[in-house]
Amino acid sequence: MGETVYTKDHEWLVIVDGIATIGVTSFAREQLGDVVFVELPEISALLTKGDEVAVIESVKAAGEINAPINGTVLEVNETLVDEPELLNSSPEEGGWMFKITLDEDSDISGLMNKAEYQNYIAVNA
Repeated sequence: MGETVYTKDHEWLVIVDGIATIGVTSFAREQLGDVVFVELPEISALLTKGDEVAVIESVKAAGEINAPINGTVLEVNETLVDEPELLNSSPEEGGWMFKITLDEDSDISGLMNKAEYQNYIAVNA
């Protein structure tokens, strides 16, 4: 399994063989509160870094998930549509949101390793 990397928008990615599995971090989930609804992207959707790709609604707020890198949606976690509360208990495992195939020009610079992300949270939270 690949190393987990993180964005400043509190998303995590695990990249293996040109495929990135993407979700939200535990920190993001805690900030949102209990998740009650998830809207996922369409399979085969072409994503450009920064595009709104998914929505998470909680009892406190709604949050947009933006594409952290360029790619094409390969798979979505359909379980979250019926069981959005899975994000409450397992945001960084069973609560993965979608997988994308990276484009050749996908830029992963600027993503943080776990220690860098934890420091980012400590400084910016």
